Amino acid sequence: MTDNSKENINEIAGIILDELREDCARKQKKGAHFIIASILLWTALLIVQCSGLPVLTRNLYTFCCTGMLVPLAYLISKGIGVDFQNKGNPLNGLGLLFSINQLFYLLIAMWIYQAVPEKMVMVLAMIFGAHLFPYGWLYKSLSYRIFAVVIPIGALILGNMYPSWDLCAVMIPTEIFFSLILLVECRKYSKKLSLPKLLLWVCAFIR
Repeated sequence: MTDNSKENINEIAGIILDELREDCARKQKKGAHFIIASILLWTALLIVQCSGLPVLTRNLYTFCCTGMLVPLAYLISKGIGVDFQNKGNPLNGLGLLFSINQLFYLLIAMWIYQAVPEKMVMVLAMIFGAHLFPYGWLYKSLSYRIFAVVIPIGALILGNMYPSWDLCAVMIPTEIFFSLILLVECRKYSKKLSLPKLLLWVCAFIR
């Protein structure tokens, strides 16, 4: 294989990968359905944290509330026209792995549940924010990378200075602002080659 052939293959692979990422971002609206669902989640957590229940009971209900995220995101995806599964794009599986990766960090929150219960919400906010970072690459979104840094640092500062309900109250407008940014980004998408057309173009290029 000549050097020119290798360069052509690398160029084609790069074009296909970029188009797959664009397709994923476009059809899933850059994961806006999950961020919108998180607004409802943090609202529920705020209600729980303001309930006046013992801290361990509040933490238990907080864990229960986190289970609402995926069902809520699914319902919201239907309302805003998101292809929730996007089976035609192999990178969708990568996005799923990014989400599953977050589950392992929840073990830290489970330890905090008993060890330092007053800080569990802070740790959950930090985990949620940090797990956004790889989506910045998948959706080609600078806003994901920015919020992936701002949210954990902000949660660390607020969580050590103020009670958990204050942190929940701050997370709600933060997620609203993030959602609006993502929806604006999605509106700016220009029509590009669809995947089937791209594959035909690649085949013609190879020939």
